[in-house]
Amino acid sequence: MKFSRIAAAVTTAALAPAVLIASPAFADGPGAPDAGHQPATTTPDQSVPDQAEEDRKTILAIIAHPMASEYMKEAGHKAIADGPQAMRKFIEVDQHKIRLDDYRIAISRLTADAGPGLKEGINKLLSGKHDIDMLRHFYEVTQYELRDDDNRVEISRLIGTGGPAVKEAGKKALKGTPADRAQFLKTGRFLAQASDDRVELSRIDESWDGPILSEAIGKLLNGSPTPAELRHFLEVTQYELRDQDNRVAIAKIIDGGGPELVKAGRAALAGTAADRTEFLKTGQHEARAKDQAAKDKPTPGKDGQDQGNGSGSGAAATGNTATTAQGHTGAPLATTGAGDGTTLIAGGAGTALVAGAGLLLAARMRRAGAQR
Repeated sequence: MKFSRIAAAVTTAALAPAVLIASPAFADGPGAPDAGHQPATTTPDQSVPDQAEEDRKTILAIIAHPMASEYMKEAGHKAIADGPQAMRKFIEVDQHKIRLDDYRIAISRLTADAGPGLKEGINKLLSGKHDIDMLRHFYEVTQYELRDDDNRVEISRLIGTGGPAVKEAGKKALKGTPADRAQFLKTGRFLAQASDDRVELSRIDESWDGPILSEAIGKLLNGSPTPAELRHFLEVTQYELRDQDNRVAIAKIIDGGGPELVKAGRAALAGTAADRTEFLKTGQHEARAKDQAAKDKPTPGKDGQDQGNGSGSGAAATGNTATTAQGHTGAPLATTGAGDGTTLIAGGAGTALVAGAGLLLAARMRRAGAQR
């Protein structure tokens, strides 16, 4: 019995502190958490963040950014795979170096569709000293300011060369916002140009006589052409159809024409479109004039004289010399048009006749004297 009492006393003394600590009075003491919210004694405190997990989330956010290049993404995934130290180094050092290169590359690519002002700004930035903040500001702000300046210049040029609809829409865009100007250059200019092109096609149709081009214009305008189709017709197709009409016109002109007209027309048909246009403008008239001049020129007769000139009168024909015997009736001695040789022969014959008559007279006088 003595030993049992001693054991009970020892057990009571050992359990007394645990009972006091667990009692409601102790639990409700100052600074104690509310009932039911006591921290579990078997799990660690979750309010302390795990640095490696936070770094992983940070890297994932960096490589998800729109400006992140493929190289940035590759380097980020590698850092995550390599562990906490690699992730820390990526966040503190590597990402900034890669981002600097990414901005340089992105800004360089802007030159593909940049105007003169933006290209100048890009070259000035990249050729001088710059840091990440300067690159970011240029990419996010400055490039749009320079692009709008270029847009203003381009719109002013279009107003100076465009038709009424382009001028009106361009002036409206200049008074608007940068977005209005960008939209005009992207789509508005083409819609306005289409309106002007329709007017121009109608004017061409009214002034052109060829059936092929006129028929094509009517078919185009009565359909639903796009701005690009209208522009292509004006810049390319109309000239092809004009040339077809010109070929038909030249073929009609030379049909039954004179030699020079036929010759010039065939040369034009075998030549270029410009040759055919020139023939219709001036060449055909020059060829007709040559044919008319040849028709009006006198043609030689069978005996070598020009037909249509009188040969029975005493007047000499063109190119010939009519000779009349001295002391006779005046009839011409030679009218064959044989030239100076014939004239000399005729003159000699006349002289011989005169000499013969003198001798005959002298003989008669001698006979009369003898009879006396």
